[in-house]
Amino acid sequence: MTGVRLANRNGRAVVLVDGGTVDVERASGGRLPADPSAALRAWDALAEWARGRRAGDADAALDERALGPPVPRPAKVFAIGLNYREHAREAHLELPKQPMVFTKFPSCLVGPRADVVLSSAYCDWEVELVVVVGRGGRRIPEARALEHVAGYMVGQDVSDRRLQFSDQPAQFSLGKSIDTFGPTGPAVVSLDAVRDPNDLALSCDVGRERMQDARTSDMIFPVPALVAYLSAHCTLEPGDLVFTGTPAGVGSTRTPRRYLCAGEVVTSTIEGLGTMVNRCVEAPREQADPRCIAARPS
Repeated sequence: MTGVRLANRNGRAVVLVDGGTVDVERASGGRLPADPSAALRAWDALAEWARGRRAGDADAALDERALGPPVPRPAKVFAIGLNYREHAREAHLELPKQPMVFTKFPSCLVGPRADVVLSSAYCDWEVELVVVVGRGGRRIPEARALEHVAGYMVGQDVSDRRLQFSDQPAQFSLGKSIDTFGPTGPAVVSLDAVRDPNDLALSCDVGRERMQDARTSDMIFPVPALVAYLSAHCTLEPGDLVFTGTPAGVGSTRTPRRYLCAGEVVTSTIEGLGTMVNRCVEAPREQADPRCIAARPS
């Protein structure tokens, strides 16, 4: 396994190595912190140390059920709307001229095997590439943007469409920040661990049905452009996250519309980064149709 894969095992920073985990604080003799967020703030030292870990250094087998969000307490969670060309087409919307930015509240973040608690009969899936900032900065030039990225991880921007579009203007941040609506993981994967960090396959299955199947090269604003744009307005800090947008295939643009049911499993995969498997639970009483198909005006 090449590169660095930083995860959160039961609240402690670990590095993934060939089916096992290495506890960062213990294995480094206390030179590196146990807290995953603090470990990211020491990204350069952590990455240099982690690249020397081997399978024989593992102190436990990898159990993804024990993994929490790799970055549990980011200062900022940016999210980008309408950032894939095919997604804009399916929504019958013009391509944006600049990134459409909203936020997901950090309290929504959960791990790669956590349950998603449905808040209504209108909850939708959105697989996304998530950028993890490793080195902070302001006014970062696009040509040097990836120097400030610790790595990528898989994300799900679960969205309650009823809350999101309950009024005008839309409630993007609130409708996408309900508790458990931000599965992330399994690990922060450094860019040298993936074949081409600018062109990754990503997919989302609901049950056994493939809903999204695309490549990040379809982004309107690629990762370097997003980092440059955001840092032009806000100081980026280590551990900040950027949900970079979702490709075509969400439930709210289908005819008829299709939403998540209790008991369904959402499987999100990105090439080189891994897979998340999140079960949907606690659907409301109003959700009567067994496939949760709802046709209603926007």
